Amino acid sequence: MKWIEVNSYDEMSNVAAHIFTEQLQAKPASILGLATGGSPVGMYKELVKRQQAGDISFKEVTTFNLDEYVGLEQNSPASYWTFMHENLFNHVDINEEKIHLPNGKATDLEAECVAYDAQIAEAGGIDLQLLGIGVNGHIGFNEPGTSFDSLTNIVELTESTRTENAIYFDNPEAVPTHAITMGIQSIMNARAIVLIAFGEKKLEAIEKLKGGEVTEAFPASRLLNHPNVTIIYGGTK
Repeated sequence: MKWIEVNSYDEMSNVAAHIFTEQLQAKPASILGLATGGSPVGMYKELVKRQQAGDISFKEVTTFNLDEYVGLEQNSPASYWTFMHENLFNHVDINEEKIHLPNGKATDLEAECVAYDAQIAEAGGIDLQLLGIGVNGHIGFNEPGTSFDSLTNIVELTESTRTENAIYFDNPEAVPTHAITMGIQSIMNARAIVLIAFGEKKLEAIEKLKGGEVTEAFPASRLLNHPNVTIIYGGTK
């Protein structure tokens, strides 16, 4: 595991963007695992700049997002489909048919979970997976207590996670109670992983991760057993 400490959010974003740039330059048809939330916004802005400058292209890229809320329409302002299009996809030369997010409005959610993992496998597996980390150590929406063997599944969101995400909704009560998320094993199947975290609250989780204990009570700790993980972190303690 590689640890990179940074002094600012912008530096974190640039370091992460550089890793993704190297990936796309080495393999233009990369399979990327992407994340949402406040942490990756700066990185996506930097990738947009680099694509528009001609340094990289998304024409051959296939993407799979970590998760999506259950019950939200795809074009809902708070959906992750909308987030990804507003922050990245609408601004780069990606093929819309190669964009994948779980369908939170699927009639059969269990079947959707199985199909999502199958799609990833059929594409060849994820080359580089981006992650954030929750204050309780969740990765994706895998909350404490999630089995390390879990594949894509339906999860009930904890109150702390719903509170964290309430800023993206007009009404805190509108935050969905469930989500579809790649499971911990689904994430671990990626060939390389980059986790980004910045700020006081995130540093508490990072310090716990540095502690080295691998336990299902702290989902991110499973990453300690992955052969190729880079943690980019910083902030005021």
